[in-house]
Amino acid sequence: MKLVLFYKRSTFEKMIFEEKYLLRCLELAKNGLGNVAPNPMVGCVIVHNNKIIGEGYHQDYGKAHAEVNAIHSVKDKSLLKESTLYVNLEPCAHFGKTPPCANLIVEHNIPRVVIGCIDSFSEVAGKGIEKLRNAGIEVIVGILEKESLELNKRFFTFHNKKRPYVILKWTETKDGFIDVERTVIAKHEERNGKQSFKSTDCFVPLHSTRNDVDNWITSPLSKQLVHKWRSEESAIMVGTNTALNDNPQLNVREWNGKNPTRIVIDLHDRLSQSLHVFDKSVPTLIFSLTKETEEKNLVFVKVENEKKLIEEVLSELYKRNIQSVIVEGGATLLQSFIDQNLWDEARVFIGNKNFITGLKAPNLKGNLIAEEMIDVDHLKWIGNN
Repeated sequence: MKLVLFYKRSTFEKMIFEEKYLLRCLELAKNGLGNVAPNPMVGCVIVHNNKIIGEGYHQDYGKAHAEVNAIHSVKDKSLLKESTLYVNLEPCAHFGKTPPCANLIVEHNIPRVVIGCIDSFSEVAGKGIEKLRNAGIEVIVGILEKESLELNKRFFTFHNKKRPYVILKWTETKDGFIDVERTVIAKHEERNGKQSFKSTDCFVPLHSTRNDVDNWITSPLSKQLVHKWRSEESAIMVGTNTALNDNPQLNVREWNGKNPTRIVIDLHDRLSQSLHVFDKSVPTLIFSLTKETEEKNLVFVKVENEKKLIEEVLSELYKRNIQSVIVEGGATLLQSFIDQNLWDEARVFIGNKNFITGLKAPNLKGNLIAEEMIDVDHLKWIGNN
């Protein structure tokens, strides 16, 4: 009986010991957020006699993987043949931008490898583990598996569902509005005695019917957080009315990071070329029913089937290796993603303000993952059931 109790205790302690180093891998991996896509975020730790002797993470797309950086950081390479390598994702076994990490582990005679989760990407999918075991290496899989899968939810969604990971984001008032009432002011000209509209010039930014009342709902701190989020995703998407109403820049000027690719839905070519989204400062895709042109940082993608718009857009983004997209509006575009169940999580700010009337917020049902206060704003994180 005592022997059994001792065995259970030592197994539990060993699991905690393994988790400690996998947690460090996950911490390191997070440093690659916003820089490694469409690759996964990976961290690696090498341990000898209960002491970390090397660690690294995948820092930039196309550059050395986590295992390579960790092995290279070890000063005394002779210790590797007596060490354990910890990594949150299965080491790759194929030649891509860099050589296979599994090969490097075998070359250095590392006898034991502990892995968070298997890589479901078809080029890996168990092949890295197989290569390690065939070389006589002890391989443990599934330590902190749930956490490892969650960290790379964008990567797994991209490869398993053949579309980007979709984040819906909006801000609403306490009484459930995302904008004040607005009215369109159109310019027109007479041609041959008839009214006509120029597709690139007929609409100017919409004006509020409430005497241009301030329609900003959240605090500056929340705005800065949103810009941080933008730096972490591959792309940001808005619809025609949002581009018209707000003339957004869709960049990360409030945060130090990479600007996401801008995605704009403008099926009927209503947007003026003077808007920020056409300034070519950031790679931009405009989805249109009529245009199909390409120049530096500005590509018009022709939509073939308006009824399947969202599916077609996501398919095009997948083809272009865009791993994640944050959809920031407007209400019609957001609701389209919700109605077609093509979303993965939502981040909803509820500001400390009432509009009484205006544009209603999207109708969303899902799992409340978390909630917190950002200054005076209530932030809710919602997952798709």
